Amino acid sequence: MPSEISIATLGVSRIGRRRELKFALESYWSGKSPAAELLDTARALRAANWIEQRDRGITAIPSNDFSFYDQVLDTAVMVGAIPPRYGWSGGAVPLDIYFAMARGSQGDVAADCGHTHHGHEHHGVTALEMTKWFDTNYHYMVPELSAGQAFSLTSTKPVEEFLEAKALGVHTRPVLVGPLTFLKLGKSSEPGFDPVTLLAKLLPVYEDILGRLAAAGADWVQIDEPVLALDLAPEEREAFRVAYGRLAAAAPGLNILLNAYFDGLGANLGTALALPVQGLHVDLVRAPGELAAILDGARPDLVLSLGVVDGRNIWRSNLDAILDRVEPVMARRGAAGIEIAASCSLLHVPIDVELETALEPDLRSWLAFSVQKMDELTTIAAALAGGRQAARAKLDASAKALASRAASLRVHDPLVQGRMAGIDAGMKTRQSPFAGRRKLQAAKLRLPAFPTTTIGSFPQTAEVRKARSRHARGELSYADYDAFLKQETAATIRWQEEIGLDVLVHGEFERNDMVQYFGEQLAGFAFTQHAWVQSYGSRYVRPPIIFGDVSRPNPMTVAWWHYAQSVTTRPVKGMLTGPVTILNWSFVRDDLPRGEVCRQIALAIRDEVTDLEKAGAGMIQIDEAALREGLPLRRADWKTYLDWAVECFRICSSGVADETQIHTHMCYSEFNQIIDAIAAMDADVISIETSRSRMELLDAFRSFKYPNEIGPGVYDIHSPRVPEVGEMAELLLLASERIGGDQLWVNPDCGLKTRKWEEVRPALVNMVAAARELRLRARAA
Repeated sequence: MPSEISIATLGVSRIGRRRELKFALESYWSGKSPAAELLDTARALRAANWIEQRDRGITAIPSNDFSFYDQVLDTAVMVGAIPPRYGWSGGAVPLDIYFAMARGSQGDVAADCGHTHHGHEHHGVTALEMTKWFDTNYHYMVPELSAGQAFSLTSTKPVEEFLEAKALGVHTRPVLVGPLTFLKLGKSSEPGFDPVTLLAKLLPVYEDILGRLAAAGADWVQIDEPVLALDLAPEEREAFRVAYGRLAAAAPGLNILLNAYFDGLGANLGTALALPVQGLHVDLVRAPGELAAILDGARPDLVLSLGVVDGRNIWRSNLDAILDRVEPVMARRGAAGIEIAASCSLLHVPIDVELETALEPDLRSWLAFSVQKMDELTTIAAALAGGRQAARAKLDASAKALASRAASLRVHDPLVQGRMAGIDAGMKTRQSPFAGRRKLQAAKLRLPAFPTTTIGSFPQTAEVRKARSRHARGELSYADYDAFLKQETAATIRWQEEIGLDVLVHGEFERNDMVQYFGEQLAGFAFTQHAWVQSYGSRYVRPPIIFGDVSRPNPMTVAWWHYAQSVTTRPVKGMLTGPVTILNWSFVRDDLPRGEVCRQIALAIRDEVTDLEKAGAGMIQIDEAALREGLPLRRADWKTYLDWAVECFRICSSGVADETQIHTHMCYSEFNQIIDAIAAMDADVISIETSRSRMELLDAFRSFKYPNEIGPGVYDIHSPRVPEVGEMAELLLLASERIGGDQLWVNPDCGLKTRKWEEVRPALVNMVAAARELRLRARAA
């Protein structure tokens, strides 16, 4: 590979081909292994990533893209932004404080010894708030910042990992989360305080780390500023000019690649091009139309990193089409003036398609995971440097795969296309407005004030996972597996009755994942064995691949709902995943608009809703956990997305009688910006994650005068903490101050699949007690 053309991944997956990081983390958290083993695993994963990239021809190899949990959390630790409740008093930040910030802690966190002390029933700390990383399904930990915030360099992780790679003979380009992105993504509990105003306090830490990197031998540093894809205010663009004026002077000889991704630069283009940096990365997958303006405005000496291979989807690139666009840039700027790169970090795609031996060969030939995308990058660079003939075999293989996909009869279904043409206004509207439906539902369901329920799933224990695995391998018969699942379901129903939950769920023990379970029963989906990507911490998912038109051949959940309802007289919710969430949590075909794919899924879910109602379900929950995360980054594009997203929810939820209560659930979101769309969904009950924000997210519902019913989460299921009755009762009181008590439901933040029974049992008992306490207060008032 000619060395004059730089080739970059911008970052790669940290988790390991066999999820080594997940198992090491969970072993450490459970006390089964010491920190030394976790550190050894991390070191081996980093080394493997660096060496593989080098061996595959990547020349700008990233370091410091590894994290035990999240890169924004790493940055908060690096700059000393550690809230007082974690007990940190300076110096190196112990692992257990780091993980307490990520996950919370049931015991005291002692900064002096770096260990978590268990057994203190009335102690513990809450985690940082967690939310989605821009419009992806990756989550980051939200920094907590205040007007009096002090910053200091408390971790030299970027330097340590640069030197670690250097000792292996690999010269890397260290990666930092940029100061403006860090501050803009932070939050403060102080009304009206803007964390970006802390820039002057933060910059000395960045200047320090850049100086240390230069002294260690780094010649380039990649500074990620994805907030450049957002709508920035004039003062924020001015902050970029101030920040990079200082950072460019901090370490003479250290070149800065400013990394912008997830969309075009838009109104921020002029600002980015005027900064005194040596390189600028642009996402030409999301914003191909900006290339001409970038070329016209870029300084002759500015290296342009061209993000031409999609870092967020899994389809093979059209290499000839990429070369058609990039060859003129090469001719204009020369090899030294460009870099060939992924559109964003390859963190967001699986590692290697060659692991997927069970996929049908034609489908597998259409796919490119991280390893294959590295090969695409080097192929493009080889064709640019030596002409297309130099890479002819690989270019021909790419073109052949694209042609095969376009012609495949598995992709297009005339019956689905005919159904799509028949969607009309009547399919998108409930029979009566909410006020009328509410009276009918109340008379039918006869629930108490502050009804208690859960979001759907219960712990997927080792026994459940083992039984599923044995069944998949053919070691456990269908009859025995079915009997096992029914036993788990019945026991969970009985336990919910015993503790006094008002509305029950069947526990979802038969489901491997809230999206995969449905996709496996829908036409047009394919599934992998090893294509894991990180959602947060040790939570990894294998997103389905939507490759063709979607339909529902058979009912998917009716039998399990019917069984659960048969063993109790209390109402059991039917549990479904909504079309927008299935779309946003899948790798979606790129040959059809996303809105059209979503409508196909909505029709399939509509059929399931109708069948559940016919079977007797009086409550049906259609989770749209990911509705907001699909929101475009720029406000001008919001309406188009929200219009079709809301339409899809209404298509699948509007075919039922007024007496049937439709629930939905949404994960961490800033609801105030999309409250009109949430109201337009017209769900009878919405449950949302609010515990980490202490019910602040309900302010949007209060100011909007949201009329429907709401279940704000009263405890954080992403943490092992078991909150006390008083803590949850306090949150419910905060909720009742924001919205009417007659609107309130009581539930956890999210599903309980990832928690342990020893955490879930006391937490739900306390939750039911908190609801009863609120009922007593309401009667006494």
